Amino acid sequence: MKRFAPHVQLGLILALLLLAFWVSADFQQIAAGVALFLLGMVLLEDGFKAMGGGLLERLLARSTGSLPRAMGFGIAATTITQSSSLVSVIAISFLSAGLISLQAGIGIIFGANLGTTTGAWLIAGVGLKVDIARYAMPMLAFGAVLMFQRGPGLRGAGRALLGVGIVFLGIAFIKDGFDAFSARFDLTQLALAGLLGLVVYTALGAAATVVMQSSHATMLLVITALASGQISYENALAVAIGANLGTTVTALIGATQANFQGKRLALGHLIFNAVTALTALVLIVPLRMLVDGISDLAGIGAQDFALRLAVFHTLFNLLGLVLMVPQMSRLLAYLERRIAEPVPSVSRPRFINADLGDFPVTLLTALKNELRHLYTNAATLSAEAINLRLVDLIASKDLRLTVERSREAIGLDMDRRYAEKVKSLHAAIIEFTARKAALPLPAGAARRLQELRDAANAVVRALKAIKHLQRNTRRFTEHPQGEVTALYDALRGEIADILVAIEALEQTPPEGRSSLWIAEERRALRESARQVNERVQVLLQTRRLSAADATSFLNDSRYAQEAMEALLDAAEAMYRDEDDALAEIERLLATDDEDEATESLS
Repeated sequence: MKRFAPHVQLGLILALLLLAFWVSADFQQIAAGVALFLLGMVLLEDGFKAMGGGLLERLLARSTGSLPRAMGFGIAATTITQSSSLVSVIAISFLSAGLISLQAGIGIIFGANLGTTTGAWLIAGVGLKVDIARYAMPMLAFGAVLMFQRGPGLRGAGRALLGVGIVFLGIAFIKDGFDAFSARFDLTQLALAGLLGLVVYTALGAAATVVMQSSHATMLLVITALASGQISYENALAVAIGANLGTTVTALIGATQANFQGKRLALGHLIFNAVTALTALVLIVPLRMLVDGISDLAGIGAQDFALRLAVFHTLFNLLGLVLMVPQMSRLLAYLERRIAEPVPSVSRPRFINADLGDFPVTLLTALKNELRHLYTNAATLSAEAINLRLVDLIASKDLRLTVERSREAIGLDMDRRYAEKVKSLHAAIIEFTARKAALPLPAGAARRLQELRDAANAVVRALKAIKHLQRNTRRFTEHPQGEVTALYDALRGEIADILVAIEALEQTPPEGRSSLWIAEERRALRESARQVNERVQVLLQTRRLSAADATSFLNDSRYAQEAMEALLDAAEAMYRDEDDALAEIERLLATDDEDEATESLS
């Protein structure tokens, strides 16, 4: 049954629409208006994504420092885009990629809920009081012209303008449809008073929001119906409560492919909206009295139920914030306890298996983290292949001494460990980059995506080159054998130097990183290779090194050179000084961390 549930749901919706069309031709206009409104909202979202050029992402990076800033972002972003769904999806994507904390994500959701109330004010205060269709026509014309321009910013602006125009048309269609509908039918006969009315119409509001995936569309319908006298004020209040509850479905759907953090955020969203809705239902009478008092003070007419509904919508969302913000620490503790962080797998992807949306910053951040995961696995294997342990190298104060003392054989099945820890991760990265390269990414992001893919290839290339060193390294370093052991120890030391330097680069803050050392390291490698060849010639001439051992070493030296060059290629791609949005966000996040630390000390 579960397999066919979506098809059954779609069939029921289509059947109900056909029945409604047959009963009333005016309902067709209302349905068409809703369709236009939803289409306009989709275009508006797409337009903001394209036009913003990462603006929302950069603003979101600034919202991680504190709960008030996160809530402020949620309010502002939802007010500007008129889409809490878009803001929720961005928050889930950023949280899944590790760019923001769970507290910041919850704060954004809290703010987005309050930001949705601006839609009710726009519809009730403007949409129903002016001939909004008149303003839609020029927007459609200008939007269509801009949509076909070359620049992504202009195309995005065209889509946004076209979306607003279609939204305006949808509102006008719904308004006219309800006006005509009210002349033939009186839906107030279906009004339900008391507790039953609250429950039934709350459920209807939630169901309508789930079906249309837009609380704005539900609020548009109920405000328009209220203005035309097709729903009672009491029942409209219940629908507004249900609409807020229904918005959690969008977050829950978005979290199905998210990682554990995205699931925590979706559950937090559900808890917040459920608590707010239940409290509003319990306190519906005092809330209504408070709405009437505020409306009277603001000069809203006693019969202007549409604006009073907007006041109620704002008031009960504020109530939710008053209830839940003081409980933030408890909510976070519950979410972390209820959805535990899974034990990280060494051999499986940790970052790119979440739903990251199509935001360049989240995609690149997740890919970079996964590349680091791949590198750590490969670096560990590379060190063990030449009888070294990466943790010992990183902790060492005298790297040369650590290398010389590392004689004990490390039991390593290279082929098996490569298949377990590297091959599957590398394949996942290649598949991810191929899939995301098909997205309409900005040129800089597309180029960066390919750079990180090439870095993953370089990591694997380095490991495969070091694999060739394994047999002779063990043969000549487990037991000292004079000059040939010294040569192999020097080779191991060079590889260890690069592994430790890359680890140090990882621990350096973004603003302190420099890729200049990589160019210097490449020059040093070439000079070292020249000196090693000269040394081998001297050792051969003085008969301190056999021709067979010299041949083995020179072959292995070339493999080591190839491995070190590949490691440097990978490091250069991973840590290069970027001027794109990702680097800017890394700097902003680092700044926020410093600000937070300063605030905690003061």
